[in-house]
Amino acid sequence: MTKANAKIDLKTGADGDPFDSLRANPLRIGISTRALFDLEEEHRVFESEGVKAYAAMQLEREDIILAKGAGFEVVERLLALNDPGTAPYVEVILLSQNSPDLSLRAFKSIDHYGLTVKTGSFTSGRSLSPFVPAWGIDLFLSNMDADVKGAVEGGAAAARLGIAPKDRAETPSGEVRVAFDGDAVVFDAESDLIYKEQGIEAFLAHEILNASNPMARGPFGNFLHKLSALRTVFLDEGNVSKVRIALVTARNAPAHERVIRTLRAWGTPADEVHFVGGHSKAPILKALGAHIFFDDQEKHVLGAAAVVPAGHVPGPHDPNAPVIPAD
Repeated sequence: MTKANAKIDLKTGADGDPFDSLRANPLRIGISTRALFDLEEEHRVFESEGVKAYAAMQLEREDIILAKGAGFEVVERLLALNDPGTAPYVEVILLSQNSPDLSLRAFKSIDHYGLTVKTGSFTSGRSLSPFVPAWGIDLFLSNMDADVKGAVEGGAAAARLGIAPKDRAETPSGEVRVAFDGDAVVFDAESDLIYKEQGIEAFLAHEILNASNPMARGPFGNFLHKLSALRTVFLDEGNVSKVRIALVTARNAPAHERVIRTLRAWGTPADEVHFVGGHSKAPILKALGAHIFFDDQEKHVLGAAAVVPAGHVPGPHDPNAPVIPAD
């Protein structure tokens, strides 16, 4: 797609032009070393033997290249969208509570895999919260609750990843497929709370009455807007983008209409929306070949994690309680 063909006002810049806006203010992903690489063995040593044993193990293995972690593929695919020699559309920053002395192994592994990750902060246990706005992070990925909460406090969308799934479906090179839950992730939690406090009938009545009223942005709303700008940059003449956005939500009809009208009002069209009701999300996520999925319910994250890197978004709900089930 050429710059002249950009027609969607995504509110990404003064003139609504996502090309210029992303060149000036790239999509910034902050990621911990344990989310980018497989450091589960080292982490077990940290938990069982303490920080000194962990540091000694890291230094001993300094020249051993790390295996890929749960966040590696989506980072690799996003960075591949940049054009060498020009201002990037996407930047990735390492944010870690490890000590600077332990940063060498991470950067050696980054160089081995050819990732263009050049910057980062290593804080020796200090909270990451102040550094999230300092770096202008749009999305932070970590395996640690404390890191994720710190990023949320710093104003970013954030999610806790688990272990990378063993078996992944092959997807076309050059594409990035990002999937989201809707309520309390992309959208705010207002409708969730109505269901929780008043029940399914009240929830459905509220959604039917407000079908034409756009929902407010949730914790990932701003990230979706910036990702949508990136999607627009890579639209081809057939209106197909290298950046594919999907919603996989437990809503179904008649609560579906407000989702579509909200996305339309925001100017952030999704390539796919799956209204699964009470069905499992994992088979849908596997079929669409998502490279990462975000949900605020622990049970959905755990179910999806076998087939896709899945991130838990901190939310106000009991992890064991269903949120907006099928009617």
